[in-house]
Amino acid sequence: MLRWFLTLLLTGLGAAAQATTLCPPAWPEWEQVQKTMISAQGRVIDASDPREITTSEGQSYALFFALVNNDKLLFRRLVRWTENQLAQGDLSAHLPAWLWGRTPEGKWGVLDANSASDSDLWIAYTLLEAGRLWKERRYTVLGHFLLQRIAKEEVFSLPGFGAVLLPGKEGFVHPDSNRWQLNPSYVPPQLVQRAQKELPDSVWSEVLEKAPAFLMQSAPLGLAPDWVSWTDQTWSFDEPEGSYDAIRVYLWIGMLSDQAPSSHQLKTHFARALSVLDQDGLPAETVQVLTGQAQDIGPVGFSAALLPLFGQTPFGQAQRERINETDLSQLGYYNSMLLLFGSGWDEKRYAFDEQGQLVPAWKNCE
Repeated sequence: MLRWFLTLLLTGLGAAAQATTLCPPAWPEWEQVQKTMISAQGRVIDASDPREITTSEGQSYALFFALVNNDKLLFRRLVRWTENQLAQGDLSAHLPAWLWGRTPEGKWGVLDANSASDSDLWIAYTLLEAGRLWKERRYTVLGHFLLQRIAKEEVFSLPGFGAVLLPGKEGFVHPDSNRWQLNPSYVPPQLVQRAQKELPDSVWSEVLEKAPAFLMQSAPLGLAPDWVSWTDQTWSFDEPEGSYDAIRVYLWIGMLSDQAPSSHQLKTHFARALSVLDQDGLPAETVQVLTGQAQDIGPVGFSAALLPLFGQTPFGQAQRERINETDLSQLGYYNSMLLLFGSGWDEKRYAFDEQGQLVPAWKNCE
């Protein structure tokens, strides 16, 4: 009996030790962001703007990282602030305003009430995943209704192509000139996949079906553009450049599960960009998407964003070394967010499964 008890005890201790080793370590980069950019009320502040602005993008990304870090209290604060200040108190009834801050008169409030669909999609996705992972029905319901509203107000069927996610509710449809403006970085395939899983009998099925064609056709050389237009049933570019928006296209595609639909096709297509993005071991800041010319060197956030797609190459290793040599406490808002996404994934703090669902490392601790 004593031997049996000791064996059981040692087995339990071994299992506990193994579980502990699987738990994600502290995340100093995320702790730094919380300390310097997120208020006690749950507002993400971009101090580089004198208006001390908050964007729906910043709120959406912070919600995602709070979930990745299993921080329920911060998540709740971020949801409450976003809903009360950007969505008129109800995310199920109103799309979030994309810009909030200090007015010229010194008051605080919404500066631009238009929506940003990528932020809306990230918020809906993170609410759904928080509901699933934390078993919080309120988040699931809120995410479900927000997805329905995005489909109603921000999804449009391009003539001759099909359903796409417009960049926002207003300002991107120009029927008089037969032109629609789109932003490829606003369409992370895994998020669209999760939206379709939540609402299978909706327009999200067509958005998911068309997403790979949209991403690849708008990047004929594998170089993602910041903006593209659908004009007279073909893709056109006012400025055929890829830079601070486009860098996220490589990030989202690099993080796709290898088993996700169209993953191999997308990764193969955009892997062609490396020959242009790699400027002597540093990432190009701007590329001409139709000619393959590159200009200037991008910031360290670009290095992090390219890790998921190119991490197994010598270029990827050079980016890790660059990140390790950088004083990350001096990064501004956008570079910090790119770093959290790219390096967080590279450090295996989270992943996406074949259905687009989030797989946070903390699940191994349960």
